[in-house]
Amino acid sequence: MPWTMNDYPASFQSLDNVIRKKALEIANKMIQEGYEENRAIPIAISQAKEWKKNATEKEVENFSSHGSVKPSESSSSARPELMDHAQHVVKHEEGWAIQTEKAKRASEVKETKQEAIDRAKEISANKGTSVVIHRKDGTIQDVLKPQ
Repeated sequence: MPWTMNDYPASFQSLDNVIRKKALEIANKMIQEGYEENRAIPIAISQAKEWKKNATEKEVENFSSHGSVKPSESSSSARPELMDHAQHVVKHEEGWAIQTEKAKRASEVKETKQEAIDRAKEISANKGTSVVIHRKDGTIQDVLKPQ
């Protein structure tokens, strides 16, 4: 059952209403896409804060008035502008990162390259996008097309 503005995780309690609403929308969509709650919640909160920081006053006002916390069947991503972009596996100071092309930050960091590749494959399978695997030096090692 999706979270609502009246029934949400305790970690959403301290968020202002519009950020909470956006985080709930993102988290609900992530859960629908197969993410575990303990991973979806912090990612959703972070993305909601980032969204508000970059949104215009009109966008915030419109979402506050008309946005829904329930995932829509037609929307295929919590960040639709990144939905069609490949997942990149890149070297990271803490291991290997999975980062959506054109995203500012990695969505996840894994200890090993293989763990990152496996997770990138899961994400890309849900989105129907490619996985671009990089070497330590940043050059492209392989591109896995969607199946």
